[in-house]
Amino acid sequence: MDLILLLKALVLGIVEGLTEFLPISSTGHLILVGDLLHFNNETGKVFEIVIQTGAIFAICWEYRLKISSVLSGLLKWEAAAKKFTLNLIIAFLPLALLGLTFGKYLKAHLFKPVPVALAFIIGALIIFWAEKREHKIRVTEVEDLTPLDALKLGLAQALALIPGTSRSGATIIGGLLFGLSRKAATEFSFFLAIPTLIVASLYDLYKHRDLLSSTDLPIFSVGLIAAFFSALLAVRGLLRYISQHDFTAFAWYRIVFGVAVLATAYSGLVQWTVN
Repeated sequence: MDLILLLKALVLGIVEGLTEFLPISSTGHLILVGDLLHFNNETGKVFEIVIQTGAIFAICWEYRLKISSVLSGLLKWEAAAKKFTLNLIIAFLPLALLGLTFGKYLKAHLFKPVPVALAFIIGALIIFWAEKREHKIRVTEVEDLTPLDALKLGLAQALALIPGTSRSGATIIGGLLFGLSRKAATEFSFFLAIPTLIVASLYDLYKHRDLLSSTDLPIFSVGLIAAFFSALLAVRGLLRYISQHDFTAFAWYRIVFGVAVLATAYSGLVQWTVN
C-alpha cells in the first residue's frame, strides 16, 4: 500500500473527526483539504463517507450510557424515551427531505472551494450576531425540548446542506436563538448527528457501491480510526470549552479560514481545482 496515500487518509481522518462536531464545517474542510492533497477523486468521495462513521462511533461511545438508557426505555415504552426519540425523528426529517430534493443541485454548484469559503465567512457573521443578542434561556437540558423545538432545530440543521455552513454549527447557533442553553444546544446537535450521519452515510455508500473495493480497506481503516479518536477529543473539548466561553472564537477562525481560501484562489497562490 502506498504510504503517501495512507498519510493522506490519516490527515483527512483527523480533519473529519476534529471538525464534524465543531461549528466550523467538516464538509467544507474535507473539500478544501482533499483538494490540497489531491484526494478528491471518486475514491476520495467514498472515503469521506466512510470516515464519517468514525465520528458517529465516537458520539455513540461518549454517550453510550444515555443511548443505552433511551433504548432500554423504548423497550419498556417509557414516556421520556419516547419523547426523546420522537424529537430526534422530527429534527432529522427537514434535512432528509430537503437533501433528497435539492442534494444533487447543491453538490453540482456549491461543493467547490470558493462557495465553501464564502459560506465560512457568512456563517461567522451569523455567529457574531447570535452571540451579541441577549440569551433568554428556557431549555436547559435536552430532555426538556418540545416537538416544536425539535422541528426548529431540524430546520436550522437543514442549512448545513450548503457546504461550509456546518451541521453542528447551524444546530447549535439555532438552538441559542431558540432559547436553548449552550449545553442543551450542543448536546442535542451531538445526538442529532447519530441518525443524520448514519442515514446519510448509508445512502451515499449505496449510491457509490460500485466504487467500493477491498483494496481500499487499509486507507478506509486508517481514516476511520483517526476520525474516531480525533472526534472523541473534539467532543470532550467542546463541552469543556462552552462551559466557560462562547462561540466567538470559532467565528474568527471561520473568517480567517474563508479569507485565506479566497485570497489564495484569486491570487493564484493555490491552484484550487474549481474556482
